[in-house]
Amino acid sequence: MRILLTNDDGIYAEGLCALYEALCLEHEVYIVAPEAERSAVGHAITIHYPLRVSKVKRGKYFWGYAVNGTPADCVKLAIYELIGPVDLVISGINRGANVGINVLYSGTVSAATEAKMLGYPAIAVSIDAYEVNDYCFTAYFISNFIEKVFNLPINLPFCLNINIPHINPCQIKGIRFVRQSKAKLKEFFDKRLDLHGKVYYWQGAEEHTETDPNTDVIALKQGYITITPIQYDLTNYVFLEKLKNIENSFNFSF
Repeated sequence: MRILLTNDDGIYAEGLCALYEALCLEHEVYIVAPEAERSAVGHAITIHYPLRVSKVKRGKYFWGYAVNGTPADCVKLAIYELIGPVDLVISGINRGANVGINVLYSGTVSAATEAKMLGYPAIAVSIDAYEVNDYCFTAYFISNFIEKVFNLPINLPFCLNINIPHINPCQIKGIRFVRQSKAKLKEFFDKRLDLHGKVYYWQGAEEHTETDPNTDVIALKQGYITITPIQYDLTNYVFLEKLKNIENSFNFSF
């Protein structure tokens, strides 16, 4: 397969290297990734300054294209200008889980949804830890998973959000296909003073409030690899049908 790799941790991220090494022997793999970390930029694209591209060689690992833009920029530029059509786009391996409402903020997930918007199958993959010493199992799992994914009963193009527990692989309980949690996060702002006495804030979040075991948040905590099919259609269809039932009552004259 022709596979495009990208991420939001930047082209020098170890997770990207691990994926490339796991896939390059069996597939034609290309890398187009941000030149620096672009975590939590969501689905932002760059329109107010030019996108610049440079070739980067990462030691013995790979060479790829570094872009001074967002993960979504990278996918667009790769498909339209740098690489051309591919069979699959993989975004990751991300440090930190992308579950629940966090997927709306995630640059990793947004790169995958951008690929689906352009008509290409995509996978976002993350590990449930920010300090990761070994990406080997996750890379191995993804390399095996993509050999089977096109045989799954899902329509093309698909977009899958995969999260891996940060535990000994022998302790992983299995795979769960689950829905995205919609529960709120316990958020906070840490108020501080700088050396000049001016106030600044660090934004943070604690645990999810989710309790449903059939969600990505809880299944991941329980030690399962979670896989969630996601989409970019934000339409509230239940609300839409209610509005359609009353649309004739709106008589506007222009």
